[in-house]
Amino acid sequence: MKRIISLVLACVMVLSVLCLTSCAEVNYAENNTKIKIGATGPLTGGAAIYGIAVKNAAQLAVEEINAAGGLNGMEFELVMLDDEHDPANVATRYAQLYEEGMQISLGTVTTAPGKEFKILSKDDSVFFITPSATADAIPEFANGYQMCFADSNQGSASAIYFNETFAGKTIGVFYKSDDDYSKGIYEKFMENLDDALIPDESNIKSFTESTSTSFTQQVEDLSDCDVIFMPIYYGPASTFMKQAVGKIGVDTIYYGCDGFDGIDAIDGFDINTIPQEISYLSHFNSNETSGPAKEFIDNYNAKYDEEKEPLNQFGASAYDCVYAIYEALKVAIENGEEITVTMAPSEFCDILTEVFDGDFTFRGITGKCENGEKSYISWDEVGMVEKEAVKYIVKEKTAE
Repeated sequence: MKRIISLVLACVMVLSVLCLTSCAEVNYAENNTKIKIGATGPLTGGAAIYGIAVKNAAQLAVEEINAAGGLNGMEFELVMLDDEHDPANVATRYAQLYEEGMQISLGTVTTAPGKEFKILSKDDSVFFITPSATADAIPEFANGYQMCFADSNQGSASAIYFNETFAGKTIGVFYKSDDDYSKGIYEKFMENLDDALIPDESNIKSFTESTSTSFTQQVEDLSDCDVIFMPIYYGPASTFMKQAVGKIGVDTIYYGCDGFDGIDAIDGFDINTIPQEISYLSHFNSNETSGPAKEFIDNYNAKYDEEKEPLNQFGASAYDCVYAIYEALKVAIENGEEITVTMAPSEFCDILTEVFDGDFTFRGITGKCENGEKSYISWDEVGMVEKEAVKYIVKEKTAE
């Protein structure tokens, strides 16, 4: 019952805090008939493409597991609520999930809400593994893990790729300076980039939320770069690319991180009008043509509308999250743990953290799958995922 912060609040605040955060003294799961997995994410708004894919893929995993007999006959249930990518919505959504019997969680889809969620879940000892909240701070406490690459890992891995691939090239950077995701990746990228590749100050450009619609000056300043590193989300990235047509050379490469996922499915944006190569660091190829990833893609597309609810790497990561929880609980049972559908979240947390903190290696569809086999996925002592990344080309350079 980790409630130190709540206990030091003034008496007049206690009731409201308990209402909005948690009531760890009560086991709301005592009437559950299934093991309940809760999550929040943007199901509406500009980031909904991420949240919808996460919900769909996680639900697909739940249905597959249940159809195969569940966990020793116990079925799973997914409940996901819309947080609209707004941290201000997290407390009420979390309280609703907790009071409806949430026992395990996928946390949040995006990072800013995730920073709120991690504190609430810590107080109640709710185990979570997020598919896509990438900030280094997300797995700060013992109950938190990531299936996605942390920002620092994305930044350093991108720098390593640049060091190995772009020697002698002029590098540019375009990032969002008031966004933790973008700034965090940018800083780690710069820290790990070879001295010979570090861009001149004139080739490092940024923007903020209030200046995210017009990039005329940034396009002009970066027009001579061979490669432009863009650790930003697909919305502003697509805006930059559209405004850069005819102004930035067709041989320039746009290279991003997981925020680029979905850039080829934005309403009103025809990616084929962009002449440059568009690629990014990824742990999943949504165009895979064989192996376990292809089987998942086919199953997802058979269940959901490819046009309205397109698959992306966040969905694949959520699918792996659910299966990792399932496999870890199987390991716990093999080790003698008794699991019931009415166990309190803190009991599940103790069981799952013991497995994840051990020598647990999960075989999944994210990460590098080779020879028709699933990838190898594990976690470090902090809770950050360890798996092999790949470069994913969303669009090749347009042939001249």
